[in-house]
Amino acid sequence: MTGAIAPSRREEHRMRAVVAGATGLIGSKTDARLRDHGVEVALVSRSEGVDVTTGQRLPEALRGADVVVDVTDAPSRAETVSGEFFRTATSNLLEAARSAGAERCVVLSVVGADRLRAGYFRAKAEQEERVRRSPIPHSIVRATPFFESVEDVSRSVSYKDSVHVAPVLTRSVATDDVAAAVAHVSVGVPLFGVLEVAGPDEGRLDELTAKLLAAQGDTRAVIADAHAPFFGVELQEGTLLPEAGADLGHRTFTEWLARR
Repeated sequence: MTGAIAPSRREEHRMRAVVAGATGLIGSKTDARLRDHGVEVALVSRSEGVDVTTGQRLPEALRGADVVVDVTDAPSRAETVSGEFFRTATSNLLEAARSAGAERCVVLSVVGADRLRAGYFRAKAEQEERVRRSPIPHSIVRATPFFESVEDVSRSVSYKDSVHVAPVLTRSVATDDVAAAVAHVSVGVPLFGVLEVAGPDEGRLDELTAKLLAAQGDTRAVIADAHAPFFGVELQEGTLLPEAGADLGHRTFTEWLARR
């Protein structure tokens, strides 16, 4: 009919995700992956004027969030190992998410958090427990050591002519693959549990370190040392390996080295 007004369409709701730790190694890549899913992304970081440890501007940052994605990391090794950062930051994020009416939260953790109750692994286990106790529906993504963690190993127990590394098996993983898994979980229904993500290949931590040093032209010897700590923990065989059914990434350590 001439002059009739067409019925209005109800606009489809666009998911809004708030990424805490957005400027970090995983956070920036998670941001990009979420946008690939068509998600509206808000970034939480100190550079954005939001502080998860003090709570500064956190309620405003989380306003309207459908999902809160926590990929934060401690600013120092001491805070990482002690767990103080994760206790404070996770509590503040969960409270702000609850107040904002967020539908779910996703937190990045580490493979081995349920088996190694010391150092960094204990801190992540405590973080996981806080998320489970929260009334907000949750998903936990546990990752094996990043390829970049091998670089940390090469510097952590280093002597003039050698590096001591625990000779344990792992499936180290590319940060791109971790970010993809975090984003995928974030746009899905809450798991109320854990998804593990790992690299496609299995290898010993000391052997990976030797490959890294060789690629860098570093002539130091890599010494297999069962007592060498990894992020403040003495490792046991199997603790850095995912359970059956883990989400396996695509990029190998060799490919990562070549691209560097």
